[in-house]
Order: sequence, then C-alpha cells, then structure tokens
Amino acid sequence: MAAEAAQQQFSLQVKRRFAAPREKVFRAWTDPEAVKQWHASDEYQTHVAELDLRVGGRYRFEFKRLSDGVVKPVWGTYREVRAPERLVYTWQMDSPDMKLGETVVTVEFLDRGGETEVVLTHELFPNAEICEQHNRGWNACFDSLPKCLD
Repeated sequence: MAAEAAQQQFSLQVKRRFAAPREKVFRAWTDPEAVKQWHASDEYQTHVAELDLRVGGRYRFEFKRLSDGVVKPVWGTYREVRAPERLVYTWQMDSPDMKLGETVVTVEFLDRGGETEVVLTHELFPNAEICEQHNRGWNACFDSLPKCLD
C-alpha cells in the first residue's frame, strides 16, 4: 500500500492598529519611498528594485543586512490589488541562510473610525522555523510602519 505523505504547511497572522486612515496606510505599503523606510527591521536597509502595483505586476525588494552586507532578495507577483482595502501577492526569498519557495501574503486594511487595523496573513511556509523567522520579521516591520504615517 503506497501512501503519499502530505506536506505540512505553516502560516502566520499579524494584526496591528495604526492611528492613520487606511488610504495613508495602504499608500505606505505601495509607495516605493515609504516601503524603503519601514519594510525591514533596523538591522537592514531596504532597496526597492521594482514595484508594479497592478494584478500581474511584479515587485522586487532587496534587504541588505547592515552588520555584514548580506543581501536577501524578495520578489513576487500581485494577485489582487484593491486600494485601499486589500493586497494579495506571492512572496519568494533567496539568501545564503534561507531558500524559500513561493508563499502568499494577504494584507487587509480595515477602517476603524479614523484608524486602520492591518491584518497580514502569510501562508504556505515549508516549516515552523521559517514561519517563525517571518513572524519576527513582519512584527519588526509593523513596529517601523508608524514612521511613514505622520
């Protein structure tokens, strides 16, 4: 009897509320200059190589670790773009310490009466360790996001 082992996949969800209207928060996610300011922890410098905000459009970011200069490229394709409500895009990463196949990020921007609740769901991680690394990374990004919202 042959049995196929189902590959377990992992996902994470980060929710955070920001004191800004969702149009402004959405813009911070989609404007290359804003993305460079918040889309990494303080340990990295972000370069936006490409950001084509439309269904089927591609993006590419490069995160340069300040301590040793290691560059971690991230790229993907937009699957859904509904300003200022929702983004869905693929996410792939290739760096010396992490090879990651295609995962999917969904970001919802919920109007909370002048504030915005952002709900990010990142799915299809191959293992718990990579999922947790991304959980820490996304939380660091969310910590930095308010500096683009003033």
